[in-house]
Amino acid sequence: MSNHTQDCLRAALAAAQWHAVRAQGPGGQHVNTSATAVHLRLHLDDAGLPAPWRQRLEQLQDGRISSEGVIVIKAQRHRSQALNREDAFAALRQLLLRAATAPRVRRPTQPSRAARRRRLQEKRHRGALKAGRGSVTRDDS
Repeated sequence: MSNHTQDCLRAALAAAQWHAVRAQGPGGQHVNTSATAVHLRLHLDDAGLPAPWRQRLEQLQDGRISSEGVIVIKAQRHRSQALNREDAFAALRQLLLRAATAPRVRRPTQPSRAARRRRLQEKRHRGALKAGRGSVTRDDS
């Protein structure tokens, strides 16, 4: 990973805001009294990301990215707020790294001569097989 990528990641993670909320699910009386889940919010306008990163983030079909350009990550897997905060930052980092890598350009290719020959051979074979399934005529000579 280049220094530029690391700097952009650091800046985006520093711009992220988090706050603790009550976690869902089982946990007895403890879950009703403690805020161990973490909501992490990152406004793409404040993140200072390069334009290509932001475009790729907006194109991602990820439910954590709103139409207003806000990434919201909820982490509640652990019973500790500190672990959930680390979990949320790790998820944000993975999301940003996904946007940092440009997709590979697809170069169209053509099938080889041997592949075309095999395809036509298979078509002839299938055609002959299907032609052999026709109705049988009786020869009464």
